Amino acid sequence: MSSQQEREVVTIIYYCDSSLELKHVVCDLMKSDSGRIIIPNDLKKNKSIVAVCLGKVNILNKVGDRIIGAEYVA
Repeated sequence: MSSQQEREVVTIIYYCDSSLELKHVVCDLMKSDSGRIIIPNDLKKNKSIVAVCLGKVNILNKVGDRIIGAEYVA
């Protein structure tokens, strides 16, 4: 392991085990020597991670945020 590990800002998209609501969090996390993001166990606990995105992602709409009737869908 290098003496000074690199860090990266990432957005983690996840579901909590107790809910189907899609959530996200922006974190500044360490990278391994191979370049992979190291997600701490306490951040993974009781979650199903869907995606890890590079940088701060501005999520405009998630599944279930705006439910509209089928008659309004093209």
